[in-house]
Amino acid sequence: MSSALIVVDVQNDFCEGGSLAVAGGTAVAVGVGEHLRSHGQEYAAVVATADWHVDPGDHWSDEPDFRSSWPVHCRAGDDGAKFHAELGPALEHVQAVFRKGEHAAAYSGFEGTTLVHGRTVGLAEWLRERAIDDVVVVGIATDHCVRATALDAVREGFGTTVLLDLCAGVAQQTTDAALEELREASVVVA
Repeated sequence: MSSALIVVDVQNDFCEGGSLAVAGGTAVAVGVGEHLRSHGQEYAAVVATADWHVDPGDHWSDEPDFRSSWPVHCRAGDDGAKFHAELGPALEHVQAVFRKGEHAAAYSGFEGTTLVHGRTVGLAEWLRERAIDDVVVVGIATDHCVRATALDAVREGFGTTVLLDLCAGVAQQTTDAALEELREASVVVA
């Protein structure tokens, strides 16, 4: 069995000091960086996802409801869309970055794409091309993009694990609901 690590949205805007900061985001960046340095070689593949918004419509709002609309965040090319510096040299393990949400809300990494030899490829296709059977999901936010990515991984037929100590959620209530949903979908929450 070949496994891949999916690092979800560990970007400046989702860490403390960012425009849509999640408490514990910087600690996740540190933890994921340490995990990659210590265990990166154990994965057949390591990928990252990134919000990459150009004009995502009503996903951005001056009066966000923090459920389906949010403050401006991860604008394509801005510092807030960059990966957090605490990932540092561990980023050398990342083989592909899947950007998502240019012109619409996009929560799942499986909505993202990358270029491979001039061809646009989605995450599921990329993983299958590398004979990946199982994925381990880490990142920000447990109750939104981590949740959506893990659920889509199961739908795509991958054995899926979420490492909770390498995730941060927006709110306790929505994080608890997300964890229950993940467990019901046969995601291993470790």
